[in-house]
Amino acid sequence: MSAKNIGTLQYRFDGPEDAPVLVLGPSLGTTWHMWDRQTPELTRTWRVLRFDLPGHGGAPAHPVPSVAAMAELLLETLDELGVQRFGYAGCSIGGAIGMELALRRPERVASLALVAASPRFGTADEFRQRGVIVRTNGLDPMARSAPERWFTHGFAAAQPAIVEWAVQMVRTTDPGCYIAACEALASFDIRAELGSIGLPTLVLVGAEDRITGPADARTLVAGIPDARLALVPGASHLAPVEQPAAVTDLLVRHFSSSWQDMSSSTSTGIPVPPAATGRPLSVTPAGPVAAIAPPSFQPDATSTGRPDPYDAGMKVRREVLGDAHVDRAEAAADAFTEDFQQLITRYAWGEIWTRDGLDRRTRSAVTLTALVAGGHLDELAFHVRAALRNGLTPAEIKEVLLQTSIYCGVPAANSAFKVAQSVIQQETTPET
Repeated sequence: MSAKNIGTLQYRFDGPEDAPVLVLGPSLGTTWHMWDRQTPELTRTWRVLRFDLPGHGGAPAHPVPSVAAMAELLLETLDELGVQRFGYAGCSIGGAIGMELALRRPERVASLALVAASPRFGTADEFRQRGVIVRTNGLDPMARSAPERWFTHGFAAAQPAIVEWAVQMVRTTDPGCYIAACEALASFDIRAELGSIGLPTLVLVGAEDRITGPADARTLVAGIPDARLALVPGASHLAPVEQPAAVTDLLVRHFSSSWQDMSSSTSTGIPVPPAATGRPLSVTPAGPVAAIAPPSFQPDATSTGRPDPYDAGMKVRREVLGDAHVDRAEAAADAFTEDFQQLITRYAWGEIWTRDGLDRRTRSAVTLTALVAGGHLDELAFHVRAALRNGLTPAEIKEVLLQTSIYCGVPAANSAFKVAQSVIQQETTPET
């Protein structure tokens, strides 16, 4: 066994040095220890590399902005270690990293297992809201709610020590890295690309997973050409922890049977694991589920020869204001207001909010000030919400409004404080 850091990625090796490498990726808020119960059996055949996300498990706290960047960070570490080809299994965000690897660098991955994964994790609003809560309250709300998200009720009641271990994993995570990971999941959406994953893939899901459940798993299986589904009874989101023997058995049989067919795996000098003995991999057949393709950005040239800023504006508008708000505005538009909605998206969001001169935090502060000065309290409400999503804390929003009391007038600031107080309470109070 060895444990080291290279750059910002913390990793641990277990197993024979001359064995083929199997990489295990963690879930958000966990450490490599979530795979402890799988490691002894897996190291009989593979050299197992487990890694921590930045800021997790004592790893250096360098926030990573996207799932693609996390995948590149892993590849850089593997390059440093001289590992060219490997099998990969990842849970939740670890599964998202695996899908990025399969799409962008398929020649490096021999076989893939996706545990509690999805081509799109919930909604962008959900993860950005989680970031707002952590930025305001710290990680304690996420830690206290982790057992309910990760385990079945029966397991949590019967295994208090494991529940406490899970809570402490979250509490010791760096808040900035946790928020960055939430932002990465908010922007992750590969539903339109699933058909391009050409690797033999096991999609494994806890039958009682309420975060990325069987429906998400079936979407993956329907979209990935060479994918099989395995449902694990009596397990929720962290199936490797809750049902370790079942998950280990499925992983061993998947990688043993799929890896032996990868003839190119011997071209790099990496030995091929022996074929599994015993019964074939048992999977639950997936019903037909259509993968939903999001609209792609294909700008049309305007009469000035510049790309139409509408699609870029809509992307930023949704990121800042949230899908729910934009969907309501779009649904309410009719023949009379449709052109106005397009004007807002194209010019306010596509021309101004996309500029590089100011970051989004600063633009939010400027916008709040302008809205207070103009007395636009309805607009102020959803821009306070946007400011929280863009990284301003309640204390910073308070300072902005105090500044407006001097330059815009006390009555205007008084009304603004009432609006902002209500929004901040709604947005930063954890669900009970």
